[in-house]
Amino acid sequence: MRLERWVPALVWGRAYDRATLGGDLMAAVIVTIMLIPQSLAYAMLAGLPPHVGLYASMLPLLAYAVFGSSRVLAVGPVAVVSLMTATAVSRIAEPGSPEYLAAALALALLSGLILIGLGLARLGFLANLLSHPVIAGFISASAILIAAGQLRHILGVPGGGDTVLEVLPALARQWEAVNLPTLVIGGATIGFLVWVRLMLSRLLMRIGLTAKLADALAKAAPVVAVAASILAVAGLDLAGAGVAIVGAIPQGLPPLTVPPLDAPMWRALLPAALLISVIGFVESVSVAQTLAARRRERIEPDQELVGLGAANVAAAMSGGFPVTGGFARSVVNVDAGARTPMAGVLTAGGIALTAVFLTPLFFHLPNAVLAATIIVAVLGLVDITAMRRTWRYSKSDFAAMAVTMGVVLGIGVEAGVLAGVALSLLLFLWRTSRPHMAVVGQVPGTEHFRNILRHAVVESPIVLTVRVDESLYFANARYLEDRIAALAAERPAIRHVVLMCPAVNLIDASALESLETIADRLKAAGITFHLSEVKGPVMDRLKRSDFFDHLTGQVFLSQFEAFRTLDPEAAARAMATGPGAPVSAAGGAPPSQGGGGR
Repeated sequence: MRLERWVPALVWGRAYDRATLGGDLMAAVIVTIMLIPQSLAYAMLAGLPPHVGLYASMLPLLAYAVFGSSRVLAVGPVAVVSLMTATAVSRIAEPGSPEYLAAALALALLSGLILIGLGLARLGFLANLLSHPVIAGFISASAILIAAGQLRHILGVPGGGDTVLEVLPALARQWEAVNLPTLVIGGATIGFLVWVRLMLSRLLMRIGLTAKLADALAKAAPVVAVAASILAVAGLDLAGAGVAIVGAIPQGLPPLTVPPLDAPMWRALLPAALLISVIGFVESVSVAQTLAARRRERIEPDQELVGLGAANVAAAMSGGFPVTGGFARSVVNVDAGARTPMAGVLTAGGIALTAVFLTPLFFHLPNAVLAATIIVAVLGLVDITAMRRTWRYSKSDFAAMAVTMGVVLGIGVEAGVLAGVALSLLLFLWRTSRPHMAVVGQVPGTEHFRNILRHAVVESPIVLTVRVDESLYFANARYLEDRIAALAAERPAIRHVVLMCPAVNLIDASALESLETIADRLKAAGITFHLSEVKGPVMDRLKRSDFFDHLTGQVFLSQFEAFRTLDPEAAARAMATGPGAPVSAAGGAPPSQGGGGR
């Protein structure tokens, strides 16, 4: 049983049958057709020879099939990770050099080892430090940066620069050097791929295909653009007119490779490997969880770390570069009928056959077509809807998203991620440092307590009840002291203060000292300090301290018990009054007419 926990292939492989094979085989055919041009294109995006993309689409798929927990996730090169690979490796080696490829292999191995280590230590939760707005902003900005960087291949100029602020001016300066045949090929390919994305699926459904199959075939249509451009370049000798082509691609299966054991190189690549691991895992596990929910299955995030880590180690050992799960590819995999990870194994077989027999056919493939494939693929990652939704819902979250995008576009991908994470953590500290606190009273005719500013409630002239809606820790401990002191000063008649704690999941050492300080200050003013509705784990920790030597009052199981014990007359008056009856708030502001909220 423990072996099956770490090798999920033993589970699904035991029940594998011919019917399952049929679905997996159909999915593998369609995904292979889709993956071939993507593999070539994403290798170019990573600054590597095109055949390296094919290598990264074989053995990693086999490794994930054995160790991954998702039944349908399609692993391989993806745009964002390819961009991060190019950014990291280009700092320590010249693109096109043997050292560049060696560094890419080392980056894949490092990423794989990090992922496996996180999985074995069950640290998948660390990816939660990347909030959804930060991830959405990072992916959207990376997509824009990728598209801008590929324009040089569409125009047939050298280009230059690593950020949008550098790339666009460099292209503008080279406008007179644009190669017209290259621009025609690139522009036509973009137009065709956009038409395919918007129209082809509906056209295929009109002639009788199912929606899922039509969509899958539409996503595999880039192969048509690849074939047509190869024929055009070869037939018209466009390479002689300045159209850049892929050229000779090594024929055969990937060789066994061992990344260099170069300590300075590994140290230089380690920060990027960590970011690639986390970004790749977050992107992959989000896709896997979404697809698993559709199929009423579940995945194990920690096992996903191991599966993705094994895929990256396999990439490093077979001449590839960092890989992860891709959204569009995985959706096509599901829609085409994939039932198990065997679809990935069969896809790897299809890529292997391509590498052995078909690579000579790619000699005349224009770089502009690969660039157009990348541009159309990544522009779908720009999530305008998420930006609008985040802006409407939370300006602070939108600020984290906007900063992430701005830094990615203006400085670089790694700086963008770090800036987004840092700002998210700062915003979290800022929000939780001033937690929502409400003075509450008893809802007439019930045992419930609600905010006096929002509901008609019964208050006690001698009992002040304050509900704190946040865990108590170092960042908000002093705020809690000040707030309770201010509320007590406004109510000179009170004899008891009750801190209502239903939302408190943690009280750290700093907050514990603040609670002791509050109890001592209230005692000096002749006021007794109580707690109510303290959760069991929090109570357990309090018992391990000397807090109860400072507490002048009691810890009540419920706020109703506290109210009934400390002011029986007010509690009886509240119970005698029917629910919804108008009540004047004793000593508090009149309830608002706004309705909801606690």
